[in-house]
Amino acid sequence: MRKILVLNGPNINMLGIREKNIYGRDDYDSLCAYIRSAADRLGVEVELLQSNYEGDIVTAIQNAYGHFDGIVINPAAFTHYSVAILDALKAVNIPAIEVHISNIHQREEFRHHSVTVAGCVGQICGLGFAGYALAMEALSVYEAK
Repeated sequence: MRKILVLNGPNINMLGIREKNIYGRDDYDSLCAYIRSAADRLGVEVELLQSNYEGDIVTAIQNAYGHFDGIVINPAAFTHYSVAILDALKAVNIPAIEVHISNIHQREEFRHHSVTVAGCVGQICGLGFAGYALAMEALSVYEAK
C-alpha cells in the first residue's frame, strides 16, 4: 500500500472562515475528511499535516524521506517565495504534486508564479477539494522516469 503525506500550509486551517467566495464554506475538518475518504477509496495510506510555519513544513518533508511514497502539498502563501520548501522537496526526491484549492492563475498577479512547483512532478489548481483526490490518485500509480 502506498503511503502519501498531505501537507497544507498557512491559513488552510481557516477554510470556511476566510474568503468564502474563493475557498468555499467547507472548513478544514471537512477537507481532512474528504482526503481520508478519497485515500480509502484509492487504497492508499494517508497522513495529514497543516502548519502556518515554514520550518514545520520543511521538517515534515525531510522526515518523509524513506517513509512515504508521495507528497501532496498545498504550500499556500509559501508557494510564491519558499526556496526552503523547494529545496526540501528536491532533497528528498519523493514524487510530489502541488495542489491549490483556487485557480492561482486567475487571482492576483503575484500568485501566478510558484517557486515550489519546480520540486514537484505536477500541479493541480482550481478544482477545489477534488484536486487533493486527483493528486493522490496520480501518486498512487506514479512511476519515476
